[in-house]
Amino acid sequence: MKSPVRVTLIGARGRMGQTIVDLARNDPRIDIVAQCDLGDAIEPAIKNCDVAIDFSNSTSIDEICGAALRYRKPLVIGTTGHSPEQRKVIERAAKSLPIVFASNFSVGVNALFALSRRAAEILGSEFAPRIVETHHKMKKDAPSGTAKTLGEILKESLKTEIPIESIREGDIVGEHMVTFVGPGERLELTHRAGSREIFARGALRGGQWIVGKPAGLYSMQEVLGIAPTK
Repeated sequence: MKSPVRVTLIGARGRMGQTIVDLARNDPRIDIVAQCDLGDAIEPAIKNCDVAIDFSNSTSIDEICGAALRYRKPLVIGTTGHSPEQRKVIERAAKSLPIVFASNFSVGVNALFALSRRAAEILGSEFAPRIVETHHKMKKDAPSGTAKTLGEILKESLKTEIPIESIREGDIVGEHMVTFVGPGERLELTHRAGSREIFARGALRGGQWIVGKPAGLYSMQEVLGIAPTK
């Protein structure tokens, strides 16, 4: 049996961090060797792992990328809400390191990405697309990273900006709906998350997959083998 993948978890005390810790406890393929959170030094924690998984805060990305570069460790970045400058930090690090950078680690959501792209190609400009995303009232960034990714996918196919509506209410884990309205008909593609476990499972899957890969910026669709051909 292969040795478990040694993971440093950044953002360990957050909702997603706790879910990952709970899942990894019962997974012989994963060994969380270090946990750190706001105020903890990241560099010593990254030193002795195979991969670092980040579900902390976008403001920590400079320190995380710097530590990963110093010790040549792959990264899985699940934090959203990065500014354009912070995205550039990630892109620069990916020239030297393998990094999985995804707005959503759910297998179902990544199928939604692929289906939305295909629907846009089939329906074309006669159908007007719209995205509606709903999350719990504690979620800070709006639109969600997932909705932004959907918008980018549709814009690439249709060459137009896509309207996004963000709703924050209750304790909803995450819902995303893509609607295409055409002459006399309407197509809806919807994903509803019932538990944070789906994101944690995907992040751990990404962590196992990225170890040993060449430097580059990888999407969750590449992890799952459903990325569009370039």
